[in-house]
Amino acid sequence: MQIGPKGASQSKKRQKFSNRKFVPMSEINVTPFVDIMLVLLIIFMVAAPLLSVGIEVDLPNTKAKPLKTEKERPLTLTLDGDSNLFINEVKIEKDELHVKLLAIKKERESDEIYLRASKNIEYQKIATLLALVSNIGYSQISLVTDVE
Repeated sequence: MQIGPKGASQSKKRQKFSNRKFVPMSEINVTPFVDIMLVLLIIFMVAAPLLSVGIEVDLPNTKAKPLKTEKERPLTLTLDGDSNLFINEVKIEKDELHVKLLAIKKERESDEIYLRASKNIEYQKIATLLALVSNIGYSQISLVTDVE
């Protein structure tokens, strides 16, 4: 059996390619990684301001250390500069406060509450609010302040 000129050239090509060794590329293409990081950066820049509590209060400054985070969403009672009351972000009337806090106390495991009050509010109003919260049964009352 003779191999003609056409068959000989095909076998030489096969030998030529089989002698080459596969060398992996040692460079890493970081362009997709940079693109993803820039998109995530933009998303977090837009989302970060939305993560704070929704009621604007001018808090006093102190040198207190931040509190540990807890499993349950913290219960926050807010008294703004116009003496409006909020439980978390929901505005309530002063005469509803006692009933609402009692109902919330029955549903929660924790008896901790955070009090946010504007620094321009009279101390008498804050003291009255603290006494009411304490009489309901919240034993851990934390005052929220800004860091100096």
